[in-house]
Amino acid sequence: MTLQTSRRNVLASAAGLAFAGLARLARADAPPVITQEGLEADAYRSEVAGYGSLRRDPAGLFDLPEGFAYTVVSRAGEPMSDGFVTPHNMDGMGAFAGGRDQVVLVRNHELKPANLDDGAFGPGRALASRLPADRIYDRTDDGLPMVGATTTLTYDLKSRRLVSSHLSLAGTTTNCAGGRTPWGSWLSCEETLQGKGMEAGKDHGWVFEVPAALKGVADPVPLAGLGRFRHEAAAIDPRTGVVYMTEDMGDGFGLFYRFLPVDRRKLAAGGRLQALALPEGADADPRNWETPYWRQGDWRDARWVDLDGVDNPYEDLRYRGHAKGAAWFARGEGIHFGDGELYFACTSGGPDARGQIMRYRPSAAEGQAGEAAAPGRIQLFCQPADPRLMEMCDNVAVSPWGHLFVCEDKTGGVNYLRAVTPVGQIYTVGRNARPGGGDVAATSELAGVCFSPDGTTLFVNVYSPGVTLAITGPWSRFTA
Repeated sequence: MTLQTSRRNVLASAAGLAFAGLARLARADAPPVITQEGLEADAYRSEVAGYGSLRRDPAGLFDLPEGFAYTVVSRAGEPMSDGFVTPHNMDGMGAFAGGRDQVVLVRNHELKPANLDDGAFGPGRALASRLPADRIYDRTDDGLPMVGATTTLTYDLKSRRLVSSHLSLAGTTTNCAGGRTPWGSWLSCEETLQGKGMEAGKDHGWVFEVPAALKGVADPVPLAGLGRFRHEAAAIDPRTGVVYMTEDMGDGFGLFYRFLPVDRRKLAAGGRLQALALPEGADADPRNWETPYWRQGDWRDARWVDLDGVDNPYEDLRYRGHAKGAAWFARGEGIHFGDGELYFACTSGGPDARGQIMRYRPSAAEGQAGEAAAPGRIQLFCQPADPRLMEMCDNVAVSPWGHLFVCEDKTGGVNYLRAVTPVGQIYTVGRNARPGGGDVAATSELAGVCFSPDGTTLFVNVYSPGVTLAITGPWSRFTA
């Protein structure tokens, strides 16, 4: 099924009717471009009205359309329930049902060696001795833990308050994004190739699993079969258990991966790592940088090439994959599985390196004999030409009513929260406001977008120093 038919029974029927109407009325061939009125109208545009113009936030934190409001769930530097400090650099995040009116958030913190004072152990990592040694994956040369991490938060949707928060993964580094598993855990991805001996006692660039229901710190075991590379995000097809992963290489030469697990509920048991190739093999360039390979809306058959040496000791996995015919993708970042298909962002794809969004529909025989006869297909779903519509797409999430919500990650510019309709039309939902002396930089990226399981609340992170917001409002009010 497509985004258009991806619906859940968690929203009121009015919302479903509104979006069904959109699918009938919107035209994908020549959508109108609407310049929003109100807040700095020339700075952003929409192809459909969406929820209307943004309104200035009196608190100077996050601008939203009329009728919408946010609650601050968590701020960097605040004490957590377990006595540690809320880390900075809030990145990818997943939402899980927590019982009754509660939702559990597992949140990544993209902290690097330069951020050693910004982690859960506080300045000088003075609180590190409070954590048992077997809960720490790795340490820097001074013997103290690395500070990349995940934290777990329990939030009450009815009272709109934070119930508890605690450290849930420790001793990793550069935990960028990740993805939810169908069995209730979070895959936290390290976006680095920092190796043993490089101010580290172990190799990094792995994926770690964090159970959402865990009340303490997870056993820090790298899922070696998923490969060692600059992981960005992961998504699992609940039908097959196949894990799809993006690679965020700053030079734009990354691959798109899938992992075929031996045991779909135990990823540590191993499996096969592969990379996506297009019909033209290594000559295909879906990035559209110099020679246009395809246009928005175009589809291609996909094939997958096997990879070996996935522990990547020489940091050449992507080059070896490309030599086998795998295609280059430009800074693969956020990925999310919707209803029978997935979407992933390529932050610097497109002729002006302003970003692309890909859609992949798995084969009915994905990863099995017979796949070649009926392969999966990949589409250039979205490639905006106007930066006022969208620029530098990053974390993504499919909403319960089938729209794709997208975080922007621009350096030196204002970052917006956008959304894309089932037919590929873009509209603006919110933006990181200029704080006027507040504690969040206006240029900070947005990250971690996800919805509560009941569809009433959108969560998003303002990355640095770090604020998690819960956004509520009339989601059924969408206007085509």
